[in-house]
Formats: sequence, structure tokens, C-alpha cells
Amino acid sequence: MVKGAEHARAIGSNTMQIMSGNPSAWNPGRLDRGQADSFVSYLDENDLRPVFLHAGYLINLSCRRGRNAPLFNKSVTLLAANIERARALTCEYVVVHTGSRRGTGEDEALATLVEGLEKVWRRADRRRGPSSGRRRREPMLLLENSAGSGDSTGATFEDLAAMLSAARRERIGLPLGVCLDTAHMWGAGYDLSTPAKVRRVIDEFDELVGIDRLHCVHFNDSAVELGSRRDRHEHIGNGLMPLEGLRTFARSRKLRRVPLIMETPGKAQPSDEERMRDLLALA
Repeated sequence: MVKGAEHARAIGSNTMQIMSGNPSAWNPGRLDRGQADSFVSYLDENDLRPVFLHAGYLINLSCRRGRNAPLFNKSVTLLAANIERARALTCEYVVVHTGSRRGTGEDEALATLVEGLEKVWRRADRRRGPSSGRRRREPMLLLENSAGSGDSTGATFEDLAAMLSAARRERIGLPLGVCLDTAHMWGAGYDLSTPAKVRRVIDEFDELVGIDRLHCVHFNDSAVELGSRRDRHEHIGNGLMPLEGLRTFARSRKLRRVPLIMETPGKAQPSDEERMRDLLALA
């Protein structure tokens, strides 16, 4: 973990996102306390904040009908474990995909998601240990938008707003916010091709959800067409999203305090240093 943080600083990052275990497994594995303590010390000494922990990809809180019930329960367990891991690593945020309806209706999927969030909150609250004295606050759970493929939930700003509103009505104590992925937005049909269109999209999000609820942007280009409902990340400038639109997004005054995280493919070229230079040039 420390080597990852050192690499982030070496290429010019002042924030980072981590996986705390195999993202495609139900068991995240044991946390090495020595590594964890060294990681936290490095973050604090080098002002590498905030840190985002991306929850496992298998989590699906939007369906629990029939044979999906065991997966729903395992998703609650895994997400609660990810929040517990974030506490141990002093990560300020946990990012999670909201999942798939798997053939159920939108209203049922929303109710299932809120029920899942309540179960996660109660389980994570029970697991809360004594304070180590270094926690800044409880990690905030960020719901990430999807590209809209299949029965996936959270593809629209209306979806995200409904999720947050329903959780608020049920008085779920888990701190909640939003993470937007530009490649997912593009796949879902949000046109980020020109400065004017980008400003309209950002204003629409602000009106429906609120910029104050946005705490992270996964800043990615896309290898697929606008509205394809597919999720294919590409390095900035190598995909189908016009650079002028990405530049406007990165320079938006409304988003100037929102951290940008690149999730572009792990290829030898361009190097991480070159990717960072491209992002800084845009911003």
C-alpha cells in the first residue's frame, strides 16, 4: 500500500483511490496492521488526501428477489467490511456501484437499495471499534453512476437523486454522497462533447442532485460512442470524448473543489507520468 501511495506522489497526485483487496472476490482478505499503519502515516506526512476506497465489484444492493437473495446478503456483508476497512486505513470515502435490478421494477429496485443501505449502516455501526484518535470522520459512502447497460441502476441524475432522497426519508445514518464517472455519463447519453453541453450537464446535475453532494469524479475518456450504454474506459485523449468537452469539465468552477481520479487502462504507454501531465494540462 505504501508503494502505491509513493507512486501517486511521484507522478504528481495529491489524492488517490485504492482497492483494499481483490475487487472481484467476496472475501477482501486480511488487513496487515503494520502495512496499514505505515500507509496512514505516509498519507498524513505527505498530505495525500482525500483517499477513496473503491468497494468490490460484486456488490449488488438493487435486487434480492429469488436466487438473488443470497447475493444481496453477501453484498451487505462485503460493503460493511469495506467501510470497516476504510476506517482502518483512514480513507475519507468509499465508492460503490449501486448494482442491477435483474428484471425487477425501478420502484422495487430503489426500495431494495435503501433496505440494503440501512442493513449496511447497522452492520457497519455495530463493527465500529474504539477510536484510534486519528479518524477525521466516518467514511462517506459515494454512490457511483452507471453507464446504463442491461438492468443497471443509477445511470441518470434522477436515479441518483431518488436514491439519496429515499435514504434521507428512511433516516439512514450512513453518510451518503455521489461519485460521477465521465465515461459512464457518456455511455448513459450525457453529451460532454462541447463546452456549452458540458455546462448544461453540470447545471442539470446541480439542479437535480446538488454539487454539494458530489465528492469525487472518475475522470475518464471512453472507447465507445455516446449513448452506447457500455462502460469502456480509455486514456484521456485516446477515446471518443472530445478533448474540448473534457477540458471544460476539468476547469468547471462548480467542480473546482471536487477531486478527479483517473481510472484509465493500465497500459505501458502512455506512462502514468504522461497521463498525469495530460490531466494537469487540461485542468
